[in-house]
Amino acid sequence: MHVSHLSLADFRSYARAEVPLDPGVTAFVGPNGQGKTNLVEAIGYLATLGSHRVSSDAPLVRMGADRAVIRAAVTHGARQQLVELELNPGRANRARINRSSQVRPRDVLGIVRTVLFAPEDLALVKGDPGERRRFLDELVTARSPRMAGVRSDYERVLKQRNTLLKSAAMARRHGGRSMDLSTLDVWDQHLARAGAELLAQRLDLIATLLPLADKAYEQLAPGGGPLGLAYKSSAAGEGGRSVDDGGARTREDLYEVLLSALAEVRKQEIERGVTLVGPHRDDVLLRLGDLPAKGYASHGESWSYALALRLASYELLRSEGAEPVLILDDVFAELDARRRERLAELVAAGEQVLVTAAVDDDVPGVLAGTRFAVSGGEVTRL
Repeated sequence: MHVSHLSLADFRSYARAEVPLDPGVTAFVGPNGQGKTNLVEAIGYLATLGSHRVSSDAPLVRMGADRAVIRAAVTHGARQQLVELELNPGRANRARINRSSQVRPRDVLGIVRTVLFAPEDLALVKGDPGERRRFLDELVTARSPRMAGVRSDYERVLKQRNTLLKSAAMARRHGGRSMDLSTLDVWDQHLARAGAELLAQRLDLIATLLPLADKAYEQLAPGGGPLGLAYKSSAAGEGGRSVDDGGARTREDLYEVLLSALAEVRKQEIERGVTLVGPHRDDVLLRLGDLPAKGYASHGESWSYALALRLASYELLRSEGAEPVLILDDVFAELDARRRERLAELVAAGEQVLVTAAVDDDVPGVLAGTRFAVSGGEVTRL
């Protein structure tokens, strides 16, 4: 699979951009702040319905415009598809496939698949649990686009449940009448059902990803591992319930574990006005050798760890279907010469590899291919 053409309208710094793309390696080269990352960010958005740089759509719309459009022609073997997203901050986004009538934005998931590595990925190792949850859930959805609906259902139920808990907490604090919380049992069941599905997918992903990540780290930093990935569930509780390989693994088992955990913390939840148990509060513990990576890994080791997770994601998606577009956004400048060359050798044969760099010398010679100069909002093929 590869993107053969990218069109942008009022996206970030681009009033208009038309960029023909080839299979193999393509590098976008130009000084910082000229719009290189904006191009690959747009492709990443088509794959995930989100940006790797910001949490909302508003910054993606060019100043003075009220919407932005991302359109890409995508080639899967002999088949071509045209996918389009219209970003409307404050309103519902719109999507089209092959210029047909409007579809839901999440219906485009799976048409473009990407694995994107950027400086922000250092947060996978050093950042808070939300970064690691996002990594898992984006990869879960790339493997199975239907999970976008499950994630949406979970977030909707969580929001409704938190609203009820917050109202109950405020009533208690202000000495008001006790609220009728009989509907909380129903919300518990909905939350546990969607949560069990998401949890099962995350656990399967970690088990599948670990050997691939360990191999990738060994290729990048020989002798530096092994890596460890362990799921830390908020449902484990003091009773020691397990959701990993040694405990509940079926969706029904996980549903019961979550229901039980919610019942145990209900008093605290009503006091605090927030849901304390569920996938939205879980984490992944990353280990390097015998130590936690967070707080113990050096800067270089943390970079290699994050990159190993992305390379493992790439290999996993390749093994399960159409090869994803690999995006390396300003990565080589952050790596030492040894890791730079090893990474380049590992990815050079990819069906489509998109690289951004401030100067041409930052792109290793083995990544010969198409070059674009990016300057002042203009994208010029060299």
